[in-house]
Amino acid sequence: MPAAVVNKWFAVDVLCGSEAVDSVEDAINELDSLGIETDLLAKKKDEPISVTAYFDELPARDEIDNALAECAATYSLEISIREVEEVDWLAEWKKHWKPTEIANFVIAPPWEEVRESEKIQIVIEPNMAFGTGTHATTQLCLAAISRDYKAGQSFLDVGCGTGILSIAAAKVGAVKLVACDTDEASIKIARENAVLNGVAESISFFVGTLDDSTAAADFVVANVTLDVILPMLDLLVSKSKYMLVLSGILADQRAEIERALATREIYQAEIAVSGEWISLKITV
Repeated sequence: MPAAVVNKWFAVDVLCGSEAVDSVEDAINELDSLGIETDLLAKKKDEPISVTAYFDELPARDEIDNALAECAATYSLEISIREVEEVDWLAEWKKHWKPTEIANFVIAPPWEEVRESEKIQIVIEPNMAFGTGTHATTQLCLAAISRDYKAGQSFLDVGCGTGILSIAAAKVGAVKLVACDTDEASIKIARENAVLNGVAESISFFVGTLDDSTAAADFVVANVTLDVILPMLDLLVSKSKYMLVLSGILADQRAEIERALATREIYQAEIAVSGEWISLKITV
C-alpha cells in the first residue's frame, strides 16, 4: 500500500525585537505568504518575538532577504527557514489568533466563538490578503471608523485587502459602500469575508484603484503605504466629501505627508499614533 501523501508547507521565521514587529510583518507580507503568525503570547519585556510567514512554495532566499532588507538595516533580525506539515500551520493559526477588540469592534476568526459582547463582531478568515485586525494600521483605521463614521454615510475603501474596514462600515450602517484593491486575489478574499459577515449585498468590490470616474463618498479611507498615497493624494482629497483617513504611514514619514498636505492647503490633519505607525484624519 502506498504511503499517505502529507502536504508540506514552508515557514520563514524572523526573530526580532518588539519595536521591529510591525515593520517585519509589513515587509514579509509583500512576499504573498499564505498567512503570518506573530507569537506575542506571554512575552517578557525585551524578549525576542517570532514573526512567521507560511508558504506553499518557498520564495528564493534572495527574495526573502530583499523584502526584509530595509528592516534589517534598522533592526537586528534573525531569519530562518523550515518545513512544516499543513496540519501544523492550521493548528498554529487556531492556537495564536484569538478575538481582538478594537474600539467598538471585535475581530475574530471563524473557528472562535465570541462571548456575548456589545461590540460589533467582524469575522475574518486568515489568508494571504492584508488585514486581519492585528496590524497597527488596520487598528488605527478601525478606531477612526468607530469614532467618526456616521451611519448612513457613503463609504470608499481604497486598498481594501481582506475587506475588514468595509465590513466594519457596513455593519455600522454604511450606504453606497465601494471597496477596491489592485490585487485580484484580495478582492476575491474580501468578497468571501463579506459573505461570512452577512454584508455581501452592501459592498461593491472592484479590482483597481481610484480614477476620475470613481464616485465621491462621505467617508474615504486609504490604508495603503505612503508611496501609494502620494500619487493619488489629489484624487483622495477630491473624492472625500466629509472625512478622509490615511494610514499605512510610518511615524518617521509624518513630515513628508504633512508637507504634501500643506501644498494642498490642508493644515489641520489629526494624527493618531500606534507604535511606529500613524494615521491622519482630515475633515474636508
